[in-house]
Amino acid sequence: MDAITHMRNPLLARPKVIIPQTQTTTTTTKKKKNSLDVITVFVVGNRMICPCSVAGGDVFTSSSKHDVDYLGQSTKGDLNLKSGMGGQATLEGPIEEVARMEALEAKDLLDDLGIVSPYSSRNSSRGIFCSRTLNLRSISAIGYDMDYTLMHYNVMAWEGRAYDYCMDNLKNIGFPVAGLSFDPDLVIRGLVIDKEKGNLVKADRFGYVKRAMHGTRMLSNRAVSEMYGRELVDLRKENRWEFLNTLFSVSEAVAYMQMVDRLDEGAIAPDLGPLDYKGLYKAIYAVGKALFRAHVEGQLKNEIMSKPELFVEPDPELPLALLDQKEAGKRLLLITNSDYHYTDKMMKHSFNRFLPNDMGWRDLFDMVIVSARKPEFFQMSHPMYEVVTGEGLMRPCFKARPGGLYSGGSAQMIENSLNIHGDEILYVGDHIYTDVSQSKVHLRWRTALICRELEEEDSALIQSRGHRAALIELINQKEVVGDLFNQLRLALQRRTKARPAQTLAATNMDDQELTESMQKLLIVMQRLDHKIAPMLEADGEHFNRRWGFLSRAGLWDKSHLVRQIEKYADIYTSRVSNFLHYTPFMYFRSQEQTLAHDSYSYQHSEFNK
Repeated sequence: MDAITHMRNPLLARPKVIIPQTQTTTTTTKKKKNSLDVITVFVVGNRMICPCSVAGGDVFTSSSKHDVDYLGQSTKGDLNLKSGMGGQATLEGPIEEVARMEALEAKDLLDDLGIVSPYSSRNSSRGIFCSRTLNLRSISAIGYDMDYTLMHYNVMAWEGRAYDYCMDNLKNIGFPVAGLSFDPDLVIRGLVIDKEKGNLVKADRFGYVKRAMHGTRMLSNRAVSEMYGRELVDLRKENRWEFLNTLFSVSEAVAYMQMVDRLDEGAIAPDLGPLDYKGLYKAIYAVGKALFRAHVEGQLKNEIMSKPELFVEPDPELPLALLDQKEAGKRLLLITNSDYHYTDKMMKHSFNRFLPNDMGWRDLFDMVIVSARKPEFFQMSHPMYEVVTGEGLMRPCFKARPGGLYSGGSAQMIENSLNIHGDEILYVGDHIYTDVSQSKVHLRWRTALICRELEEEDSALIQSRGHRAALIELINQKEVVGDLFNQLRLALQRRTKARPAQTLAATNMDDQELTESMQKLLIVMQRLDHKIAPMLEADGEHFNRRWGFLSRAGLWDKSHLVRQIEKYADIYTSRVSNFLHYTPFMYFRSQEQTLAHDSYSYQHSEFNK
C-alpha cells in the first residue's frame, strides 16, 4: 500500500510515494535563495536516495592527501569541492556571520526532510559521549562485539538464569545454597571484589574505597574508613581484586557475596577448601574462572537459542545504524567470542527482520570472526579456520579475505587482510578489558564502550536534581559557617598565646563573647552534619539504594569505573543504535576538562568586569 507523506513547510509540501522492496523515481522541490529547484530522488524500500549524493563525484572529491587538522586528527574521508565549482560568490562577508546564516538554512532543510536536529541527542541519555577527540570520517573499519553490544539481553532474564546455573553448580559440589535467590540490586557494574576480606567495594577514580559491603551487609562509613583508610584498590593485583566490568559478572558476584554470609555463619563444610575469603573464592571457581564461566554460559546460551524472544530485547534502529555506516564506505567487522551456531542464530533473530530488501545479517559485515578468544585475539596469533557450510563445517585457513567467515585467528590477520591498521579501526564492545583496553593498548585501535546503564542513570539523575540541589546548598552553608568558625578559633588561639592582635577589634573583644560565638557556630555545624549525612547516603538511591550512581563515588567525584572508561574508551554510549542520530561522518570532540583552579579563574574574571 502506498504511503503519502507531506512535509511541514507548505511551500515544499508534496506527496512522496514509497513502494516497499521496489525502486521508483519521484520529484521533489528544494528551496534555495528564494527560488525553487526541482530534483529527482530514488526511493528504495523506505530509504530516499538523492542522485547528487550517489554520484557525488560530480561536485565533491575526497582528499587525496591525508593530512591532520587543527586538532591533530586525520583528514582522511573529508570532502572537498572540485576545482572550478561555483558558490564562492554567494559566501561573501565575515565568515562568522556566513556560518551562522548557512547553518540556519541547513537546519531548515533538515526540518523539511523530517530529520531531527543533530543536537537533540547530544544532551540526552541516548547521546554519544567523547573522552578523546575522534573523527569518524577517518575511520575505515568498525568492529563490533556481539553480546551486550550488538545484542542487548533482558538483564533480569539473562542474569537471573546465569545465577540459577551458577548456584546449581555450587550445589553439585557441596555448597549450601538452599533459600538463596538472585537479588539484582545487590551488585552493580564497576564494583570490585576484595577477595582477602570478603567485601564488595566501590572506589573513586584514585582507588580510595567510598562504600563497602561485607557479604550482603553494607558497612558504615566509620568501618570503611578503619578498614581501607590506608589502602587503595589496585586492579593490577589480580590475586586480591576482581573488577566487575561487565554485566555478566553481576550474577557471579551475587553468588560469591551470599557465600561469604554462609561462610561467616559456619555453614560451609571445611572439606570444600580453606576457610577464608580468598579460599572461598578459589573454591567457588575451583575449575578456573574462565572454565567455570564458560560452563555456565554454555548452559545459558543453549536455553537462549531455544527461546531467544525471552532473553533478547530487539532494537529496530540498530541494523539501520550499521547500514548507514556500510553505505558510507565503512568496512564492518563482527568479532565475538561466541561460537558460530549461537552467533548465526542470534544475529538472524535480532537483525534480519529489520533489514531492507531481503538482506541478511551477513550482508552487513565485510568480515565475521567467531570464537575469537578475546582478549588473546588482540595480543597474539591463534590458528584460524574458515567456516564453509551453514552447519558450521570448518577448514584450516592461513589468510583472511574480505567477506569471509572465520573462527579464531588474530587482530593482526584482520589488519593485514584489509590493509588497514591502528587508528583507522574503531572497535565497539561492552567489556572494558576484553574489548576496549586490549584493542587500544596492543593495537592502538580507536575504541567505543557500550554501557546500557547510562540511560537508567540519566533518568535517576533527573529524579535526583532537587535532592542534590538541597544537599549542595546545605554543604555550602556549612562551608561558610565553618570558615567563620575557623577564623574565630584562630583569633582565640592567638589571644591565648599572647600574640599581637591583627586588628583593634580583636584586641578589645571580650573572651567570653568570642567563645560564645564559636559555640553557636559549632552547634550549627553539628546540626548541619546531622542533616547532610543521611542525605549523602541517600544520594543516588534512585539508581541503586546501596551503591548510588554508577559513574560517581561520593557527591562530586568520579567512580573507578568512569576512570577506566575515560582511560581506554575514546567514546562511550548506551547502545550502538545511538550512532543513527550522529551520522557516519561525525566529528566527536572531547569536552574541556575542568581543573580545580578553573573556578577561581572564572570568578576572578567576573569580579574584575
